[in-house]
Amino acid sequence: MLALSTMGAAALLARQAHAQDGGHAGDVMPTLGRVTGTTMPANAPQPGQRFRPPTRIGLGGVPIGNGFAPGTDADAEAALEAAWAAGVRYFDTSPWYGLGLSERRFGHFLHTRPRDEFVLSTKVGRLLTASTHPPAVKLWKEPSPFAYRYDYTADGVRRSIEDSLQRLGISRLDIVYIHDISPDNGDMGARWTEYFDVAAKGAMPALTRMREEGIIRAWGFGVNTPQPALKAIEAGDPDIFLLATQYSLLRHDEALDHTLPALAGRGISAVVGAPLNAGYLAGRDRYDYRGTIPEGMPRKRARISAIAARHGIDLRTAALQFAAAHPTVAAIVPGARNAAQMQANARSMEVAIPPGFWAELKQKKLIAENAPTPAMT
Repeated sequence: MLALSTMGAAALLARQAHAQDGGHAGDVMPTLGRVTGTTMPANAPQPGQRFRPPTRIGLGGVPIGNGFAPGTDADAEAALEAAWAAGVRYFDTSPWYGLGLSERRFGHFLHTRPRDEFVLSTKVGRLLTASTHPPAVKLWKEPSPFAYRYDYTADGVRRSIEDSLQRLGISRLDIVYIHDISPDNGDMGARWTEYFDVAAKGAMPALTRMREEGIIRAWGFGVNTPQPALKAIEAGDPDIFLLATQYSLLRHDEALDHTLPALAGRGISAVVGAPLNAGYLAGRDRYDYRGTIPEGMPRKRARISAIAARHGIDLRTAALQFAAAHPTVAAIVPGARNAAQMQANARSMEVAIPPGFWAELKQKKLIAENAPTPAMT
C-alpha cells in the first residue's frame, strides 16, 4: 500500500511540475490542513542578542528578479502587497537578482511604507554597469541591461550600497550580506578563497565599521555552501548568515550537525534561503539553482509527500515549517512571483501539523533524528 501511495504521490508531483514549469510558473500547490489563525511567527528581542529580522518568514527576491521565468511589474507589486498584508516585515533582495530588477521592484513598493516598520537586506560583491550587450545568465529571464563585475573591497562595498539605495529609493539598509563568495560560484570555482581574502581585508572590516556607526544593523555572508560561512566566523565578526540551499526538508544533515551549531556558538543566527529547494518542494521540476535534480530526490520527495497526504497536510507547508523550526534560524525567505504564491507561503505558517507526521518521517529516516520540528519548539 505504501509503494502505491508513493507512486501516486510521484505521479501527482510530476503532473504538477510539468504544468508549473510548462508556461505556468505562477501556479500554486494547494494548502492542506487545519489553519490555526495564529499571527505571523516573530522573533522576540532579547537583551544582548545580535540583530534578527522581526518576522520568521520573509520574502525572497529571486522570482521578483525574474528568476527561472519572466514576471510582470504588476505581479511583483502584488506579491509584495500580499506579503505586507500577511504581516511579513522582512524583505531580502540583491543587485544580482535580475541584474538590478529585483531591487527596483522591491523599492517601488517599499519606499511608500514607513521605513521603521520593515527590515530590508541586500547584498554586496557585484557592481552593475549599463551595457548594450549584457551577459547571458541562465537563471535570469528578461533581466535588466547591465553587466556585472566582482568587487569585495571596502570601496566596492560602499559603492554597491550606494547603488542599491539608488535603485531601491530607500534611505538605509538593515542587513548587508557579502554575496556568493563560494566554491559553487561558476565564476570563481576553486579560486573563491582569493575573493574571500579580498573581502576579509576590505568588505568585512568596512561592514563592521558601518554597523558600529549605525549605518547598518547587521552583516554576514549570503552563500550556498558551508565553507565560506565557517571561514567567515573565524575571520570577522558577522551577525547573521543567509544560508541558501543548505537547510531544507530534503537536505539538512551538514547544516544541522556542523554549520548551525558553529554559528550558534558565536551567537550568530541564520536566514534560510531556498527553503523549498527553489520550488522543488512545491512541485516544481527543478532543484536549487543548478538545474540538476540529485539522484534519489524524486523518490524521497514522493515518499514525504505521500506521508504528508496521509496526515492531511501538503508538502510545501511541511517544508516551510521544518526550515523555520531550528532555534538558530531567525527567518526563512521563500520567494514568490505573485500574490497567490505569497499568500500560500504565509498560510502554510498557520497550519497545525500533526506531531505524528514528524515522528513518521524520523521513524522512516526521511529526516534526521535530531532535527528540530515545530512540535518540539
